[in-house]
Amino acid sequence: MQTIFEKSVPGRRTTGLAPEAALHRANELVPGELTRAQAVRLPECSELDVVRHFTQLAKLNYSVDANFYPLGSCTMKYNPKVTEVVAALPGFNKVHPLLARIGNGQGCQGSMHCLYVLERSLCAITGMEAFTLQPMAGANGEFTGVSIIAAYHRSKGRDRRIMLIPDAAHGTNPASAAMAGFTVVELPSRDGMVDPEAVKAAMDKYGENIAGLMMTCPNTLGLMEVHLREVAALLHSIDALVYYDGANMNAILGKMRVGDVGFDVVHLNLHKTFATPHGGGGPGAGPVGVCERLIPFLPSPRITRKADGSYEFLPDNPESIGHVGPFYGSYGVLMKALAYILRLGGEGLERVAEYAVLNANYLRAKLKDVLDEPYDRICMHEFVASAPAGLKALDIAKGLLELGFHAPTMYFPLLVHECLMPEPTETESMQTLDAFCDAVHAIVARAKEDPEYLAEAPRGLPVSRLDETEAARKMHLTEDM
Repeated sequence: MQTIFEKSVPGRRTTGLAPEAALHRANELVPGELTRAQAVRLPECSELDVVRHFTQLAKLNYSVDANFYPLGSCTMKYNPKVTEVVAALPGFNKVHPLLARIGNGQGCQGSMHCLYVLERSLCAITGMEAFTLQPMAGANGEFTGVSIIAAYHRSKGRDRRIMLIPDAAHGTNPASAAMAGFTVVELPSRDGMVDPEAVKAAMDKYGENIAGLMMTCPNTLGLMEVHLREVAALLHSIDALVYYDGANMNAILGKMRVGDVGFDVVHLNLHKTFATPHGGGGPGAGPVGVCERLIPFLPSPRITRKADGSYEFLPDNPESIGHVGPFYGSYGVLMKALAYILRLGGEGLERVAEYAVLNANYLRAKLKDVLDEPYDRICMHEFVASAPAGLKALDIAKGLLELGFHAPTMYFPLLVHECLMPEPTETESMQTLDAFCDAVHAIVARAKEDPEYLAEAPRGLPVSRLDETEAARKMHLTEDM
């Protein structure tokens, strides 16, 4: 497909709305040293050229509104349109964040009420005592959480530097811990789960230099961690903290409050559990909740509800880790999450977990005869499988693209050879899941008959099989390369 510059024709124009007088006035206002010596190199196209070009580009996009995204560990869920309507209400989208400075929040009591209700809702769901809504994404939430752990130990006069992280953890976990100043120690898993004996061995080796443990539950293998209470008790015996990565919380929503089993810090991906947009670099939201003893370290400002029902900002706490995001977080995204929670209610949130687990196990059972299953047991919201002998996960993924399906996550976690990790989410229908399974069966059967078949996939798409190493090292970002 041609770029918009390739469609450019010298002298071709569209309609301009600004009168000549306005343009002349603009030229008067811009200092001469800031003006260009030459005109900006922009394409010269008609209005129809521009509209048709970008409409055609939009048709090439693979979107969750039109297609199935079985991306394990990176849930791409349907975003309810009603929550988009709510977030776009004038009372929300026209509020200027600086209004909060008027009379300690008197200029935006409605917005503060919504933020307060969302915080309390997340506390009720997770079993935490308080939340901050500032973090702007999941990784930002991780960094906030481990920074709170570091601040807690500093307040005790300790210099604890070790953060334990399971070998199947999300890649951002060790990165966030390292950014917060910790040294990462990997914990080997047993039967796909955190092994209490490995925790004991780490405690014997590092003793009271251990600051905490970061866990995901269910973990990235799609398995429920069954040793949670024992692991938490071990860490708490040396006053180390247990951190919950909330990326997979849609599997236990309404079924288990993580604070009740010993977690001290929680971050939530609202785009994974509470149906807000995901991808494209933002916007995002990764609220962080803490147990009571960690409240002093939360980012400021924090909202409190007064006896008369109005809201104000608490004074900055000297032990706070400070700001981690501008103003009060991604307000529009937070409103979508609040609308989703209020629309579903407690019973609806439980159904989210039930359907997430049901759909994943349905998919796992239907693919069991064509994909190898390293952990042959009931999964939670996602599961891992290996490409059958003689086939590569990459080739199966490319074959799925050719048949109109987004590929599942592949080659993660690294513990599983030729790994594929599908997650159907709670929102997909049986018909969609059946069609996906039929596609996987067809690809594997065809590849066994004709080993060269998948080597050329995907056919018929705007981008075919790339040399991915070459593409990464020698990117062509303009059309005149």
